[in-house]
Amino acid sequence: MISVEEARARILEHFAALEPVETPLLEAAGQVLAADVRGGFDIPPLPNTSMDGYAVRADDTAGATPASPLRLRVTGYLPAGSVYDGSVGPGEAVRIMTGAPIPDGADAIVPFEETDEEEQTARWEDGPRDDVRIDVEAKLGANIRPAGEDVRAGELVLPAGTILGPAQIGVLASLGLGTVQAIRRPRVAILSTGDELLRPGEPLRPGAIYDSNGFSLASMAREMGAEPRVLDIAGDTVEALTARVHEGLADADLLVTSAGVSRGDFDVVKEVLAREGSVGFWTVRMRPGKPLAFGTFQAGGEASDGEARRVVPHLGLPGNPVSAMMTFELFGRPAVFTMLGKPQAWERERVRAVSAERIARPDDRRFYARAIVERRDGRYHAKLTGPQGSGVLTSMALANGIVVVPEDGGPVEPGDECDVMLIGRVPDAEA
Repeated sequence: MISVEEARARILEHFAALEPVETPLLEAAGQVLAADVRGGFDIPPLPNTSMDGYAVRADDTAGATPASPLRLRVTGYLPAGSVYDGSVGPGEAVRIMTGAPIPDGADAIVPFEETDEEEQTARWEDGPRDDVRIDVEAKLGANIRPAGEDVRAGELVLPAGTILGPAQIGVLASLGLGTVQAIRRPRVAILSTGDELLRPGEPLRPGAIYDSNGFSLASMAREMGAEPRVLDIAGDTVEALTARVHEGLADADLLVTSAGVSRGDFDVVKEVLAREGSVGFWTVRMRPGKPLAFGTFQAGGEASDGEARRVVPHLGLPGNPVSAMMTFELFGRPAVFTMLGKPQAWERERVRAVSAERIARPDDRRFYARAIVERRDGRYHAKLTGPQGSGVLTSMALANGIVVVPEDGGPVEPGDECDVMLIGRVPDAEA
């Protein structure tokens, strides 16, 4: 048997970041920027007001207090999106709304709250005011955002390699970009095998079970940022499986199969995988998920002009649903994140938690136990979700953490601290 780390290292040798593609801005969330983005202009392009108020000359407000206010003549109104046609002269004020460019001559903004604006009963649109009371002395530059405060023309705004989240998408939008060069999302073809499998929604017949693996693995791939494609179920014949494999290879960057990789599985699965590609069958020192297959296929027909045929890696997972999810978490997730251009981002947060019960390894393999984790009294606490069999899929559904019991250690006793990989939000019992 090989270790989890050795299996992962062998697999990752076959993966690299995919090519960049022009991506619509709203579709780029979670992707990695493939090229530097520089400012094409200043943001804001002109000095503007950060508050609704009155644009004034600061000197004209000198000495103003609530007990001894000043009055200035109102000469105009400037909404956001417009430029004032004129200037602010001595003793004058222009009513201005947040985001509007500062009129010539003005060097401060007096917010509405420091005037008699809120005392007015008539709307400005119904009857513009002739003057305004100023209750507070304005400092030079008050409530004015300078041009280029956010972005300067020509400066590096977001470097290549940036993972695009909501704030980064907003910055790109503020630059007027409708698309962006981003590492494309990998396409993951997911194939479930077995004559006993049915698609959800079909009538259940004796001896049959519904295919959960295709849907759980596709959901995991989507959550990772990939584009999953669930293939039709392949029956246990050479012809059926061969057809489905080639269907998956048509445009996939990774082919994922479940079932047919352990010693007791139908030889037809191993036969087809080995015949159609270069696939090795491993046993990994982990539980659940000991049997694993990995290799490569050449996709498509003969390449033209001497070009090499496209190589598609294949990850063959066990058929038991918990084993399939756990192996995809540990081996598929790093591969997907590497193709996305963020090879260091796949690792889950690890914490030390107090175990509520005894957790023992059933054999000499590393044990991944599904657990419910909460934070209490300033510490993390973990308890198992219940039965830990590899067919108990609800053990994954209930879990927000995975207790990792090392292959070279003893059992975890109640009250012991254990290593936990977080796979979901941890509630705070103190809240």
